[in-house]
Amino acid sequence: MADMRLRFPPSPTGKIHVGNIRTALFNWLWKEKNEGELVLRIEDTDTERSTQEFEEIIIQELDWLGIEADEGVEIGGDYGPYRQSERGEIYQEHIDRLLEEDKAYRCYCSEEEIKEMREAQKARGEIPHYDGRCRDKNLSPEERPDEYAVRFKMPEKEEEIVVEDQIRGRVSFDSGEFDDFVIQKSNGIPTYNFAVVIDDALMEITDVIRGEDHLSNTPKQIMLYEALDFSLPRFAHLPLILSEDGSKLKKRSDSDAVYVGEFREQGYLPEALVNFLALLGWSPGAEREIMDREDLIEEFEIGEVKKGGAIFDREKLNWMNNHYIKEADLDRIMDLGLPFLQEADLVDDDVDEEWFKKVLDIVRDGLDNLAQLPDEAELFLSELTYEDENKARELFDDEEVQEVLNSLRTRVENCEELDEETVSGIFSEVQEETGVGGRKFYHPLRYALTGKDSGPSLGDFLALLGRSEALSRLERAIKLVG
Repeated sequence: MADMRLRFPPSPTGKIHVGNIRTALFNWLWKEKNEGELVLRIEDTDTERSTQEFEEIIIQELDWLGIEADEGVEIGGDYGPYRQSERGEIYQEHIDRLLEEDKAYRCYCSEEEIKEMREAQKARGEIPHYDGRCRDKNLSPEERPDEYAVRFKMPEKEEEIVVEDQIRGRVSFDSGEFDDFVIQKSNGIPTYNFAVVIDDALMEITDVIRGEDHLSNTPKQIMLYEALDFSLPRFAHLPLILSEDGSKLKKRSDSDAVYVGEFREQGYLPEALVNFLALLGWSPGAEREIMDREDLIEEFEIGEVKKGGAIFDREKLNWMNNHYIKEADLDRIMDLGLPFLQEADLVDDDVDEEWFKKVLDIVRDGLDNLAQLPDEAELFLSELTYEDENKARELFDDEEVQEVLNSLRTRVENCEELDEETVSGIFSEVQEETGVGGRKFYHPLRYALTGKDSGPSLGDFLALLGRSEALSRLERAIKLVG
């Protein structure tokens, strides 16, 4: 067994959020850095919401990002089962132990009784809490109702509970802040705080890296560790991921992607998302931004993670994804990009791959993600549409511009084959003949050929557009004001 063991325990109750996947990534980076082991455990005790479909989605997204567990569901290992729904007997064994050692007790209060208790406490100006009315109620098996919960006995004398956190340092809590909390619900299912302690202890987890929203649970878990004579793991609570307005990044944010699958569907590359998420709350210093997996593993230190919330900057993610799109192998970008074009009905299965790769090489500099590919590639693949036809008329309704368009049309017509070198020569000849250069030459010409104010290199574009389509577009521009 490795000296360091970590875990990622998602709940299969929905799609996997970027906050969850960053937690998985930080666990994986720290595991790789320390040559440890990562356990993938499924926390599916929420039987109403947990589904096999969501479990499969979680595993697929982890695979897509290259976050590989060493043991767990679908892998196996010596510490299974790895689904909480399959560990009922293990939990019951430890519930029984706490009951036998008088460290827990059966609570026979109904939901209605607890509700009335809390409302009465509020009316008296007290903080709602369980008042321990069943703490010393010892009913025989014959007297017990069919259903009851089990509560952990917090110490009667208040004491300090200290969380030694690798990110936040020493965090202190007063045991008096906590009432006797439920560790097993009346339906026999253990609560999160109980199950996670049993799982982490029996799976010999040495390091628990999770979101800061779990920090408030940690004192309860420490009390359970101590009551069961388990060794405490090292804790590290990651900062929240925040929206650009500083609020907590919600699990549903209108049209903005927040789930891993949405980023994949929009054409973000996994290496870009990994790079981006690794820098949410942690930085290697020296203003480094682009880092591959090897760089991240080498530089990552859990103790250097910041305490404050990390802003999810979508512009930065787009910039980073653009970098990886530009650096990626063209064959890979073609394979990833074709489905977007096929869905937009811009290409079919028998596209000329060599020609298409040249198109990709031109347009990918302007792509934040591959879902934008149809908008950029349609310049080559569909009938020309002017962004603003009135603007086109104004641009073309100029004597010098008409000279440029006519001169270029003549030269393209007389050219047997267009390539980058030929186009460059033609542009020089037209400028020399008409005396028109600079923006007055290129801007109307770009609009005539692309219908837009900006885009790829005009020479490269014209060479790939081809003689026939170039003539058609030039003719249309000339006739627009004719």
